[in-house]
Amino acid sequence: MTVPAFNTVAWFEFGTDQPEKVKEFYGELFDWQYVLNTNTPGVTYHSVMTPGAQQPAGGVWESEGGFPDYAIFYVLVQDVAATVKRGRELGAEVLMEPASDAAGFTFARLRDTAGNHFGVFSVPAA
Repeated sequence: MTVPAFNTVAWFEFGTDQPEKVKEFYGELFDWQYVLNTNTPGVTYHSVMTPGAQQPAGGVWESEGGFPDYAIFYVLVQDVAATVKRGRELGAEVLMEPASDAAGFTFARLRDTAGNHFGVFSVPAA
């Protein structure tokens, strides 16, 4: 398994109130498969398996109308809290403070100084 380098785009996510449409469209277009991820109780999230991949590359988060639809990328970082702090110092708006799921992944979402929504995440310690 190849581990992405820190500070590189290593995940993508769709947030949608129409998850079946999103999954069908990208499944047909790119031959993506989906696996239910149960690491965050109360959240319906499907991990995206791209052709030939041994691990997920992204996800589809079912918003149930709780927020506008979006598609964003996530950058793998060593320390989510430190990255969020530095982003704030550089003028970013924090949209979601750092949070961790049951598997130990930590993630946060920000809006850059040009208004673009993106995320950062770190993996559990080995």
